[in-house]
Amino acid sequence: MATLSDGKGTDEDMFKIIKTSTNALGPRRARLALPGRRSIETPHYLGLTSRGVIPHVSQDNFESLMDVSGVYIALEDFIERAPQKLPPILKFAQQRPVDPLRRFVALPDETLLVVGARRTPPLAAPAANSNTNTSVAISTAIGFKTLKAEDYAEDVELLKPDVVIGLGDIPYERALSSKRIEKAVDRQIQWLKDHVTSRQQVEAEDGTSSKLFAPLLPVSCANQQYYIECLTGEVRDDIHGLAVYDLESLQDLPGSLSDLPQIGFTDPKTPHDILRNVALGIDVHAVPFLTTASEAGIALDFSLSREDGNSDILPLGIDMWSSDHATDLGPSVKGCTCYACTDHHRAYLQHLLNAKEMLAWVLLQVHNHAVMDRFFGAIRQSIDQGTFDADAEAFARAYEPQLPAQTGSGPRLRGYQYKSDHAAETKKNRKAYDAFTKVDTPDTVGTPDEAEVAALTGSTKPAKVK
Repeated sequence: MATLSDGKGTDEDMFKIIKTSTNALGPRRARLALPGRRSIETPHYLGLTSRGVIPHVSQDNFESLMDVSGVYIALEDFIERAPQKLPPILKFAQQRPVDPLRRFVALPDETLLVVGARRTPPLAAPAANSNTNTSVAISTAIGFKTLKAEDYAEDVELLKPDVVIGLGDIPYERALSSKRIEKAVDRQIQWLKDHVTSRQQVEAEDGTSSKLFAPLLPVSCANQQYYIECLTGEVRDDIHGLAVYDLESLQDLPGSLSDLPQIGFTDPKTPHDILRNVALGIDVHAVPFLTTASEAGIALDFSLSREDGNSDILPLGIDMWSSDHATDLGPSVKGCTCYACTDHHRAYLQHLLNAKEMLAWVLLQVHNHAVMDRFFGAIRQSIDQGTFDADAEAFARAYEPQLPAQTGSGPRLRGYQYKSDHAAETKKNRKAYDAFTKVDTPDTVGTPDEAEVAALTGSTKPAKVK
């Protein structure tokens, strides 16, 4: 699936297309190889991180229990008080100039690191016009703030990731009007040119720089014509790939850009969406529903080729909160060879979820990423065999269109990572116990009797309960 690059590759060797469709758009097989990192057979996916690590998975478990070749890291996770106060990650980078980002987040040397300004999917800014000619709005632990384009270029070049996603004027969860598109095109051209100039200065000083992936605006190429002309002309030799935020951008992509690797940030909700993205030629995919499913207590269960011979429509996952698993000593998913399924059973995982043990979500993350590894492996094999279109159609018939609904409350949530529904919103996960008593409803708190207190405290004297 992935091998370690020998470190001798050039820009021309970074991305090699192995097999492609005869049409302008279509699934393709390729290899993405950066010096000193694992070469990634594409189509593939990136692990999505929170503050530099995949949620619920410590660095040692990431290395020993998972097979994730590359991760995506958002700069907005680390720069709460910049530029008024130098963030720890940038202070560390100044002190440790050799591979500082990797050393700071403590991920393995062979893991590909991709950095962008915002998480994926990002939290939409509350202001309708949150971006300006010189900055974009980002969500931090202290609320929304602005990130200047020049500061972004300087910060990411200082961190020295393997791949940098250029700053994009992307209006998340909002459509672009004709006038707004004109502004976005002008900003995008200027930001990219300034970033290229900044990179050239860095490369002249220390001889190293990250690979730059240019963002495409979430409109057709015809609607961002001047920006596309800039990509195909003035800065063509300075960009190494494309970041895609809307599938519409691929419909009329010029042939002169088609040989570049494409990372998709289109927020697929299901594996069906992933197959549609692959069918349009996206090489590397950001898949947010992996962590969403894990935190919902869903063990993913799907494969590209169905072999049971059954015509019933199958669910895309198993709800591990269900009491049906309370005495089931089988693996979470039959036939799965991941650590969670080979070393633990359903009853144990169901118990962990109900007890709110952190290990539950660790095991679900390990399993769900293993399912995604096999899914993309089957996609690559299908493209090699020339059966991708037929396999994708069969998959659509075999599985339900949506993931199972969440029935449990999930793990403790990081507040600024999630969208609020209204101003007086209560906590996402209310506490289960108050003093020694289980909370039955948000407004009703029971009082333990003396026997319960004695059993819990070992004391024969009445205890005061606040």
